[in-house]
Amino acid sequence: MSRNTTINIPTMAELAAKGESPEVLFWVGCAGSFDERYKAVTRAFVKILNQVGISFAVLGEEETCTGDPARRAGNEFLFQMQATANIQVLEGYNIKKIVTACPHCYNTFKNEYPALGGNYEVVHHATFLQQLINEGKVKVAGGGAFKGKKITYHDSCYLGRANAIYEAPRAVLEALDADLVEMKRCKTNGLCCGAGGAQMFKEAEPGQKEINAERTDDVLATGAEIVASACPFCMTMLEDGLKNNYPEESVKVLDLAELVAKSSGE
Repeated sequence: MSRNTTINIPTMAELAAKGESPEVLFWVGCAGSFDERYKAVTRAFVKILNQVGISFAVLGEEETCTGDPARRAGNEFLFQMQATANIQVLEGYNIKKIVTACPHCYNTFKNEYPALGGNYEVVHHATFLQQLINEGKVKVAGGGAFKGKKITYHDSCYLGRANAIYEAPRAVLEALDADLVEMKRCKTNGLCCGAGGAQMFKEAEPGQKEINAERTDDVLATGAEIVASACPFCMTMLEDGLKNNYPEESVKVLDLAELVAKSSGE
């Protein structure tokens, strides 16, 4: 993510040079740093953090991939190299709490780094946003731009089935006074967007229908105006599914951070 004069984004190195330590490390992730669409989510989340006065920092150029795609693709050696290097950087800054908008990063830090000596309090941004709303730090009373809007929510596999986080994102949407409509396949019965397990980075295997096309069928069946997501991979797959298969549809794909930022005046 490029530095922007209108958004305050301190790095761990900058704070360490001043002898300061933030409350949380915001792990931006590969998508949040390099994918043009997901950079908007990063900006939205950072604006929220600044708005509520959370003490945070990013690693900046010191941040590298968690190694999740490498492990899912079967390259365990590369995963352990990446993970070990990251743990060394995190330990160097004495990081205790990590917040990330990527369920893949979340799952890797929470469930896989401890085996290599990396033990942290890891919070996904859906849970973090719910906490900020519950504590009254983020004001979304009245719902703002999304009051009464028909919104459906797509469960990320790594957030939902892998880590049983189902209620936090829905609580965020309910706080917006949105009309939450569930897809037939949701929560523990949710359908993958098609990107997990490193499938994001390979060509689809032969079949009759792309998984993201199947999932966008579920979205359209709800009649929702917006499909909310909480994962960069899911966002890409849903947007591509809508664009490639239903170009005439006007359904928008928005991350929870974008919805909250717009509803809280950011």
